[in-house]
Amino acid sequence: MKKLSEQVMVITGATSGIGLTTARMAAEAGAKLVLAARSADALHQLAGELAARGAQALAVPTDVGERAEVEKLGQAAIDRFGRVDSWVNNAGVSIFGRHEDVTDEDRQRLFQTNFWGVVHGSLEALRRMKHDGGALINLGSEVSDRAVPLQGIYSASKHAVKGFTDSLRMEIEKDQVPISVTLIKPAAIDTMLIAHAKNYLRHEPRLPPPLYAPEVVASAILHAAQHPQRDVYVGGAAKMIAVGSFHMPRLFDHYMKATMFKQQESDLPVPPDRHDTLHAPDSLELRQRLGATYSRVHERSPYTAVALRSGPLTTALLFGGAALAAWKLLARPPR
Repeated sequence: MKKLSEQVMVITGATSGIGLTTARMAAEAGAKLVLAARSADALHQLAGELAARGAQALAVPTDVGERAEVEKLGQAAIDRFGRVDSWVNNAGVSIFGRHEDVTDEDRQRLFQTNFWGVVHGSLEALRRMKHDGGALINLGSEVSDRAVPLQGIYSASKHAVKGFTDSLRMEIEKDQVPISVTLIKPAAIDTMLIAHAKNYLRHEPRLPPPLYAPEVVASAILHAAQHPQRDVYVGGAAKMIAVGSFHMPRLFDHYMKATMFKQQESDLPVPPDRHDTLHAPDSLELRQRLGATYSRVHERSPYTAVALRSGPLTTALLFGGAALAAWKLLARPPR
């Protein structure tokens, strides 16, 4: 697989959080970028910022939930740079609230972005990279393996992303297409997810700790763009949750019931003018972090750093450590 300095990379959801961080880091590494998001103003501002630093970046306003717009995104990449080497399906949004409170319209819009956006982007990436090869990188979540209450429809969409990505990978490998397919599963990340989320709770939502910096996820994405990976858990907490939920699903149900309702709702009142980006972008673009103050933000993940560069034995040891950590977590009384 090519070095980043030799790559043309498509990034969706490029104007905020993980997508924005990945775009800036990829530009620093010399990659040519095709940037997609719904806000044309923010995209062009970002492309201008990167161009001022010497990078080549093309802004393509795109609603990933619309197949025709994603096809135009792929064609724009070909028209400008002649090829696509890596495609990152990052665009996503969340909803906080109980299932019975969330409207059908909101549920469908979330799936249109989180799931269908990945489907559209993956199939377009396959079309554009099928002959020359490359890397397809989809953003799942720790909730791809373990659903959480109060973000139920978000959890469902990330489960769907995992199922689609895994099945597409097998089809690609069966046909011996030279495309690496990676699913990134971050733990809670200090991005604009909370500010952009639709909220049905009585108070402002928040993400349960531990929180990691978006640079940790971006580093994993850029690694997967250069080195074939199947799954990448970003943050030891994400791996721990996956291991514990697989081996002790009912115990983790009880743990989630005891902790996740309190940990996902703050004491802050909901502002009367609160906005979200479920149906349209807002002015909170070109920000990588929200700036969480209730919990430490981890700037690195030793687990992820080792896992990305380890052999089978080291990975097995890390797996065992994560299982032990999960057991100890469940043994502690909830706060």
